[in-house]
Amino acid sequence: MRRKTFIIAEAGVNHNGSLELAKELVYQAAVAGADAVKFQTFKAKNIISKYAEKADYQKKTTGTQESQLEMVEKLEMTADMHEELVAHCKTFGIKFLSTPFDLESIELLAERIGVDQLKLPSGEITNAPLLLKAAMTGLPLILSTGMSTLGEIEEALGVLAFGYVHSDQPPSIQAFQRAFASVEGQRALQQKVSLLHCTTEYPAPFADVNLKAMDTLVTAFGLPVGLSDHTEGIAVPIAAVARGAIIIEKHFTLDKNLPGPDHKASLEPQELKQMIESIRQIELALGTNLKLPTPSELKNKLVARKSLVAARSIKKGEPFTKENLTAKRPGKGIAPMFFWEMIGKRATKDYQPDEVIEP
Repeated sequence: MRRKTFIIAEAGVNHNGSLELAKELVYQAAVAGADAVKFQTFKAKNIISKYAEKADYQKKTTGTQESQLEMVEKLEMTADMHEELVAHCKTFGIKFLSTPFDLESIELLAERIGVDQLKLPSGEITNAPLLLKAAMTGLPLILSTGMSTLGEIEEALGVLAFGYVHSDQPPSIQAFQRAFASVEGQRALQQKVSLLHCTTEYPAPFADVNLKAMDTLVTAFGLPVGLSDHTEGIAVPIAAVARGAIIIEKHFTLDKNLPGPDHKASLEPQELKQMIESIRQIELALGTNLKLPTPSELKNKLVARKSLVAARSIKKGEPFTKENLTAKRPGKGIAPMFFWEMIGKRATKDYQPDEVIEP
């Protein structure tokens, strides 16, 4: 029996820096049935240079008058805001998650806020200091793999393995490789790390999604694999669950027309609810690998299947022939599978047309 898909409603920065908007996002995620609502934790000045340009999708959604740093500074959440959101999540019975983008934010989440899990974004997969800091918290990690090759993912997992086993060696590429190859390192990864396949574009073109890469991640690393989805609509995450994704992360917003970089590529609350309901239906529909009649269809066998019946009047003692036997509903008599075995046998009673032949 497969485990229930863990569904993360990615609020991200769609709160626009407003605690009230953030709280409403928590409420809507809970109402939609998500398992977790996830935000982003960062100090803009720690992660973005004043010379960094906006991504193309950010220019389209927020214009070019401000820098990326200026845009992101407006979206920071204070430590107090985090604590209020954690309390708000508890009120509505939904898990609080956040993605740290810098070392200070890892400390905030792991030590002050006391989260029980961290989500690391695709853009940090080559950021070894951040990966190491995250692993050294000992917390379980979900790692997105957008824009990366298998080699880069293995390197990142090596850093995580090294951090989890608390090696006495100083950090280095060689030490990370040894940690990844070690029994202890692999055990830690199996126990602590999940991977998310991801296409880092907003919205992501359907032709670039490549859901089959999830199979490759499972084969390559033997870790739980899910999908962080940036496509429009809900078809892709539903398909991902049908292909075996055990985590789904999807951006959502209160209103796609709100100002900000990510609203346009996000689901609105009713769409999020529809996605989650559809995923739960797919989970039920997947069933097992056994091909057997289900309880719901057993009652229909007699109605849908056929039995051997008299094609015309048959007298007692008359042999059954291809001309006086045929197959018709209901299926309560001899199955037509035995049509040829009945040929030549003699009727033990008189039969009227359409009467079911008795064994």
